[in-house]
Amino acid sequence: MSADEPDGVDYGVLDPFKRAAQQIAATTDHNIERFGLEVVRESRGESVFLIRSKTGAAPTLLGTVPETLGTKNLVADAVRPISGKTYYDSIAQDTVAMNVNDLITLGALPVVVGAHIAAGSSSWFDDADRTGDLLRGWKAACDLAGCVYGPGESPALVDLVSRDSAVLSGFGLGIIRDEEHRITSTRIRDRDAIVLFESSGIHANGLTDARRLADRLEAGYATPLPNGQHFGDALLAPTLIYTRIIESLQDAGVTVHYATNITGHGWRKLMRAREPFRYIVEVLPEVSPLFQFLVGELELTSEDAYGKLNMGAGFAIFVGNEDTSRVVEAASAHGIRAWHGGYVEAADARTVEIPSLGVLFPESSLSVR
Repeated sequence: MSADEPDGVDYGVLDPFKRAAQQIAATTDHNIERFGLEVVRESRGESVFLIRSKTGAAPTLLGTVPETLGTKNLVADAVRPISGKTYYDSIAQDTVAMNVNDLITLGALPVVVGAHIAAGSSSWFDDADRTGDLLRGWKAACDLAGCVYGPGESPALVDLVSRDSAVLSGFGLGIIRDEEHRITSTRIRDRDAIVLFESSGIHANGLTDARRLADRLEAGYATPLPNGQHFGDALLAPTLIYTRIIESLQDAGVTVHYATNITGHGWRKLMRAREPFRYIVEVLPEVSPLFQFLVGELELTSEDAYGKLNMGAGFAIFVGNEDTSRVVEAASAHGIRAWHGGYVEAADARTVEIPSLGVLFPESSLSVR
């Protein structure tokens, strides 16, 4: 790249990153052997990434998901001068989690998650600490999810993306090993149990409001929470990955009637299924110092808080009451707390109700389809 073109595309910077990504990604190839699949290793670095069946029997149900992280990496960039850490290992896990946690909502176990990292300048990839953490974090997240770190794309989109930033996205491919493992809302029944899985924090939703709050706080991201943790550090806790729990339940013969992320629409996502049911939540998670701080500083009502944020629960599944303890035990085996949070009731229209807070979300408040 010449001196008079500082914002051009410098393949001398991009290509080493691409090669490093391929090398670290190859260490996850073994993760899909349990599915009877294998990576065609000579396809790494080619224009197409290949996987094949080792048994000759191809999967009959496949799932695909594209997801973009959003603005959480802007928080990491702002907190780095305070903490001295890039946080891009956590950012990578957030991006992988958004893909794999979506796949499992219909029972698809992740096989491959590819990375699309679009920077505003080639120089973004010249930060060895940041890119090293990003690659290691992506690999670690794929290991957690039990999938392969697949193909990637790392363009420098000069004049489209801010030169000091990058847009992080992923593309997930999953398989449903057996038709019985497919999760469909038609299985939801009156009096089903709602089992909630804990979150690790804000995950990857609500960051725009959090960033705007940091801008008006005197100490910004260095503002201490009641537990002494800095606001920025708390925001950057990596999103939990729930895939192994669903896989364990499938292996144990537990039928999941429905599953949903508690993400951008908050607890309203509990009524994502098309069928008319009331979703009544009786047991709430303890509100963490981070969420206490956000609710107070942003002056959120209970409807606002539970309608936008996960408030301590990142995922929900619906099962028969006889299976609730097995779900809780399966989650605990993977280091994630789960609890019987409420129940489903037949109704004329969809609602989510949290009686202890006087919150009722009507069907009209959720229009994600």
